[in-house]
Order: sequence, then C-alpha cells, then structure tokens
Amino acid sequence: MATFLLEVGTEELPADFIDAGLAQWRSRIPAALAAAYLTPASIEYYGTPRRLAVLIKGLPERQPDQVEEVKGPPVQAAFKEGKPTPAATGFAQKQGVEVSALEVRSTEKGEFVFAHKTVVGQPLIAVLPGLVTAWVTQLEGRRFMRWADGELRFPRPIRWLVSLLDAEIVPLELTNASQSVRSDRTSFGHRVLHPGTVEIAEAAAYVSTLQAAFVEVDPDQRQANIEAQTKAAAQKVGGVAVINPGLLREVTNLVEWPTAVVGQFDPEFLELPPEVIITEMESHQRYFPLRRRAESPELLPYFITISNGDPAKSAIIAEGNGRVIRARLSDGKFFYEADRAQPLEHYLHRLETVTFQADLGSMRAKVDRIQQIAAEITAQIPQADAAIIQRAALLCKADLVTQMVGEFPELQGIMGETYARHSGEPEAVAVAIAEHYLPRGAGDRLPATLPGQIVGIADRLDTLVSIFGLGLLPSGSSDPFALRRAANAIVSITWAACLPLNLSALLNQVTATFTQTFAGVSKLSLVELRQQLQEFFLQRLRTLLIEDHQIDYDLVNAVIGENDPEYAERALANLGDLRDRAFYLQSLRQEGTLAQIYETVNRASRLSTKGNLDPQQRDPKPVIQPALFQKDSERAFYEALQKLHQQMQGSQDYRQLVTALEEITPTVSRFFDGSDSVMVMDDNPEIQQNRLNLLGLLRNHTRLLADFSAIVKG
Repeated sequence: MATFLLEVGTEELPADFIDAGLAQWRSRIPAALAAAYLTPASIEYYGTPRRLAVLIKGLPERQPDQVEEVKGPPVQAAFKEGKPTPAATGFAQKQGVEVSALEVRSTEKGEFVFAHKTVVGQPLIAVLPGLVTAWVTQLEGRRFMRWADGELRFPRPIRWLVSLLDAEIVPLELTNASQSVRSDRTSFGHRVLHPGTVEIAEAAAYVSTLQAAFVEVDPDQRQANIEAQTKAAAQKVGGVAVINPGLLREVTNLVEWPTAVVGQFDPEFLELPPEVIITEMESHQRYFPLRRRAESPELLPYFITISNGDPAKSAIIAEGNGRVIRARLSDGKFFYEADRAQPLEHYLHRLETVTFQADLGSMRAKVDRIQQIAAEITAQIPQADAAIIQRAALLCKADLVTQMVGEFPELQGIMGETYARHSGEPEAVAVAIAEHYLPRGAGDRLPATLPGQIVGIADRLDTLVSIFGLGLLPSGSSDPFALRRAANAIVSITWAACLPLNLSALLNQVTATFTQTFAGVSKLSLVELRQQLQEFFLQRLRTLLIEDHQIDYDLVNAVIGENDPEYAERALANLGDLRDRAFYLQSLRQEGTLAQIYETVNRASRLSTKGNLDPQQRDPKPVIQPALFQKDSERAFYEALQKLHQQMQGSQDYRQLVTALEEITPTVSRFFDGSDSVMVMDDNPEIQQNRLNLLGLLRNHTRLLADFSAIVKG
C-alpha cells in the first residue's frame, strides 16, 4: 500500500478560502478515488495561509481489473441465418473479444448482443496525475484571480507543487500561459522562522518535516494551540480571554506558527462601552479582548494578538499593536463623546437622508411604518405597554446615523441602547432598541422583553411585506434582503415568547396598508401579495418544524394542511398552537399511541372526503338520522360520537381528544370490518350520506388536532 502527498503552495490565501477549499476536497477527493476504483485507508486534509495539502494513506499500487458489460447491436443486425454480420464482428473487434464470446440477451427494446470485456487496471502513478490536476483546477470560490498572462484561476498565485507517491515524485504540471509550475519534493517553511526551502523525503514525513520548518499544517491542531496559548496568556495578567469562535477560526487561518502576544492600552479607554472596545478589537484588529472574570462584562486594559512572527520579538510586536489599538480607541472615544452631545431623538431627522430602498423611501419613512405595525401588534396583546412600544419603535433606527455606528455598523442597536439611556429614555425603551435586532443570525439569542419582541417583529414584517410587494422575492439561494431569516425570526420570537399573535390578521392589515400607500410601485395586487406571503410563512414553518425541531414531514403536513386553506389560516392565526400540535403528534408517534388510532382514524378521514359535511360541524344530532341505521355498529358509532361531542364541546384539550379517540377506535373498527360492518357507499343515497356524515363527524373532531388524512404512517 502507498501514501500520496499533494501540496499546493501559494501566496497568502484569503482566510475564509482555506476551510472552504478543504471542504470541497473532502467532498470531491473520496468520490474521485472511488470512481477510479481506488480505496484508501485514510485521507488527511491540511491547510495554512500558504498551502493546501492532502495526505492519502493506504492506496493500492494499481487499480483492480474491471469487467465491463457493453451493449451492442440488435440480434437481427448482428446475425443473419445464425452467422455473424459485419455489425457483430466490428462490435466484437472494437471491444477486444471474440465473436463467439458475445452474449444474446432480451431487453425492453428486444434482443441485443452484449460483450463482457476486461479492463486492465492502471498503475497508481499513472492514474494520479489526471485526478490531481482536476482536484486543483476545479476548486471554486469567490474572488478567484488570474495572474501573469494565463487563464488559470485560483485565489492567489500558485508558486510550487509537491506531489509524492511515497518517496517518488508524481509528475504534474500546471501551465499558466508562459509560466508553468512543475511538481517536485520542494516545499517552503515559515517566512520568518525558516525562510528557505524544505525537502520532503517521502509523503509520510510531510507533517513532521513542515513542523521542523515552523509550519503547523493541521488547522485543527493550530487552532487548539492558539486557544491554549490565549487562555494561558490571559491568566498571566489576571484575566479571562473573550474567544469568539468565528474570530478564532479566522486567526487560525492567518498564521502558520502561532504565538500569543499580550498587549495593553490606556485604562481611560475602559470608559467606552465594552461592546465598542470588543468590536474594535475583534472586527478591525483580530485581537482577543480580556475580561476581569468570565461572567463579568468588565474588561481589562489588555488584548491578545496572535503573531505569525518571531516569538523572540514579542515585546516589539506587542508595542506596535498597542499603538494601533490606542489610535483606534481614540477615534472611538471621539465618536462616542460627539454622539452623546445630542439626545438620541435628535438623530431622527437625519434618517430622512438614508435610503431604505429606492422605491420605498427613507429609513425615516420605514420608522413610521414600524410604528404603525407595532401598534397593530400591540392591539393583539393586552399586556403590552403601548407608550413604551411606540417610543422604542420611533427611536429604534436613530443610531444608524451616529458617528459610532457609521464606523462600526455591527454596533447598531447596541449604541442605540447606550445613547437612549444617556438621553434619559425609559430603561424598557433602551433595552427594546437593542433587542429588536435579535436574533442577528442562526443560534443567536432572542429578545427577552415584550417591547423588544414587538418592535423586532414589526421591523421584519415591514421589510417582508415591502420587498414582496415590489416583487423582489427570494429565489433559490439568492435572498439579498434576508427575507427567510426575517420570517424565521418572527416565528421563533412568537414561539419563544408564547405571544398570542394572529399573524394571518396582521398580514391582512399590513398588506392592505402597503398596497394603498405604494400603489404606484407595487408589483402585486393585494390578493397576490397576501397569498405569496402566506405561502412563504407556511414554508418557513414547515422548514423550522422539520429541520430545527425534527418533526416528521407528514406530521407537519397534518398540522399545516396540504392545499387546505382552512388549516393554513388556522396555522398562521395561532403559531403557538401549531407548534404544540406538531410536538404532541410527534410524541404520540414516539410512544406508540398514534399507531393505535392511526389506521382507523386515517381511513375514516380519507373516506369522509366523499361526503359534503361542513368541516365545522361536530354535533351529530342535526346531521344524523338514526332511523336510517341498518346495523348495530352504526348506532354504536353514533352514540360514541355523541359522547365525543359532549367531552370536547368548547375544549382544546388535545390529550383529552386523543384519549377519546382511543376509546372510539374499536367502535369505528367494527363499523368498517366487524361482523356487523357496513358498506359505506350504499346504493341508497340517503343511507350513504348518513354513513359518510358519521365519518365526517369523526374527521371534524380529529381536525381539532390534525388532518389525519395527511399522515402517511402510524
């Protein structure tokens, strides 16, 4: 068995491409090897700012021989009077087999001749060049570049190739017009600590050879080293490092031999809000801030930077980075003090100069719409403080035109909260300004206060209705206005806070206002806009329940409904009830209760569609004629339905409903299949309708929980 090494050496790669490129290799390389009938024992992937590498262990020395079956001409063309024709001999010759070895076989299109030929496996060293060239040249990503005068594209110029099969060089050549890069065993060490070339004796020695040249090629090991060094350095100055996972991964892909260096800045800058200092350090400088304690927001006047330079020069590196952060924090302090010279409300008029969207006007106009929608939401929630919510909605975007947010857009909302407090706004208003942006992304926390929840929903709903109204719907992976995320946030906030929000009614109100206000630019009629938004929210509900909460797809269909306007309306009118019904159905399936009632209830639900009973009708007396009963099973079914109606009248207790369905199931089974069973579709129309009404009544009761006809398994 053999070990193969490929290293693609480059100028410094973008940090985000290293993980992206290796992810593509993880997908493509195993598939390419399998297609070439090469099965390795293991594959290891490595990457640094100057190289991508793959080490494949346990490869066979050559491909195994393969027996291939090839379909030839029809029998009628291949043989005449039992003798081979030129078509048969030509086919056999082409496939390298004797005519006598051809096999006749019947297919859907008649009889054909087939040839079985043996394809001799090639030596591994002959197969690898074609595979490896594709692995390099077919990588994809943003900001790919051309260099020199060629057409070869890569994130950065390729400077060297190492291609070794054990100790033997596998010949490769990447040609870029007048330039070309040929493979050999020569790599390069760390730019500062080992600036010369590195000869790799054999593939298996790759990792240790590069480590000796001060290059840690394993990104996961490099990340672990950075994290350990950062924590240890923080402890030395009596603090705890704030390690953002995204920043940690980015820094990992910026260095080849990391060294944690502690720097410091003037304590006077700690007067700035901690979020400003952290944002400055993380976003602009790639530093790790330090807190006094893990659970405390209080920062220390230190930072940790990860150096890719000479550890012996750490003091000089710390001083240089200290000068940079002090200058950046001085700017931040200036912005902070200048912004606070005016109350937050002062900035409202400046929002008129900021465009939300060309056809929808300014951010100030959007604020007015947010206030209106927030008022409509408040009307649905009795405990909501309308004055606080309206004030928070008015000020929620004011910080966008402050100098601090202009410099650090990621601080929007956070600075609004700080400036609102400084301006003497109520604490609930200040908190809501920050919270209305939550969640900022997947996995982020949700707003904890009712004003923050309501203003956040209002903001997102305005964006959804407005952008949909302009016909700018998300398609495929394209969603420039993050509409899917906005809809997911509305649902998640409503669920987490158990808000009694009637989203259906709210959509009706907001879409009506939009089509009136923007009649000149709206691309959709009121009916079309409502329908598309309803379908969009229903799809988001399906996705959240199936993917995030692991609810079976058929159970989700059962609570949302399939092409069922009534059920869709119910889903949007009470999102919390929809979620609870989905969770309850899943628990019934897991504990086996659903299987006990499924077959009978599902059969009744499906057959009842042949009738015309009003889906809202649950009282048996007005729609059942006992005089038409011909079997005792019909009367028993009727009496069981009367009991069910009495139990469930005015009740939304789904557990009670399921218990009642368990009790009625044997009765319904006898109606269908017992010795006293009936033929539902009787020749007498009155008897038939009477029996269909029995089934329809059962269906209508089960619809309190779910549309059982949509469930495909118990």
